[in-house]
Amino acid sequence: MPAPHRPRSRPHRTRRALACCLAALAFAPFVGAAPAGAREGRWRAPLDGPVHVLRPFDPPAERWLAGHRGVDLAADPGAAVRAAAAGRVAFAGTVAGTGVVSVDHGGLRTTHLPVDPRVERGSRVAAGQELAAVAEDGAHCGARTCLHWGLRHGGTYLDPLAALGLGRVRLLPLGAAR
Repeated sequence: MPAPHRPRSRPHRTRRALACCLAALAFAPFVGAAPAGAREGRWRAPLDGPVHVLRPFDPPAERWLAGHRGVDLAADPGAAVRAAAAGRVAFAGTVAGTGVVSVDHGGLRTTHLPVDPRVERGSRVAAGQELAAVAEDGAHCGARTCLHWGLRHGGTYLDPLAALGLGRVRLLPLGAAR
């Protein structure tokens, strides 16, 4: 006698939806469309000039392990930090003594640190609008001044360079738990 049909668990549907979102985000720059959540215009780098990565995105194997959940970009102290896409400022202030600005882009959230915020929580921002200035902080990049730029979809960290077409494309099987 065949086993009764058991509906798939909710985590399976969540993983499938997440895999679809990741694939859309990874390929959006290549087809000329903005990532999901960037309703107005294309994505851009948060700093003016060429993107120079000091430390790449290196997510941990498991959510609770140490890893690098964003990219560190070379920057001069005081350099303008700009919105990667249109959105609303979700946070602008300090966390553990470090200036942070986070922008909600409608399903995706970018985070920038260490910075001196130039916007307030709740403000609407356009792509390219100045959010902050890069702050000198010897704690994050050591002797170098940098901007840490992160990207999240819900609780999942993504490579922000993928939104610019510069990240590594990594496809996971639909059933993969990541």
